[in-house]
Amino acid sequence: MGDGYVSQHDEGHTVAGWTGTATATVGSGLLGWGVCAVSVPALVGGLAVCAVSVLVTWYLHLAGWGKPPGPRPRNQWPLGVRDAAARTGHAGCVSCRLAGRGRRAASELQPVSAEAGG
Repeated sequence: MGDGYVSQHDEGHTVAGWTGTATATVGSGLLGWGVCAVSVPALVGGLAVCAVSVLVTWYLHLAGWGKPPGPRPRNQWPLGVRDAAARTGHAGCVSCRLAGRGRRAASELQPVSAEAGG
């Protein structure tokens, strides 16, 4: 695996993923230190950093630095490639749904009859 190594698989590495992982690792380390030192401020700080890691990862995903669920085209595999479809939302993506993106139009929804509920 020298300088010329090229993966044959989309490993899903993204700026959002690496940033979230690094931030959560720092938060987890702070939590662990808080447990060992019996320090409430370190525990609270670790929990806060872990919560921030979730929000930072979500923000970066919505800004186009994440990836949609499933495999991507080969030209989107490199780490620094932004996802152009992030603004409209990804189908089946919980993060996009939480942000109100990728919702179906009212014309696509099917009415449910009262009898179908059982």
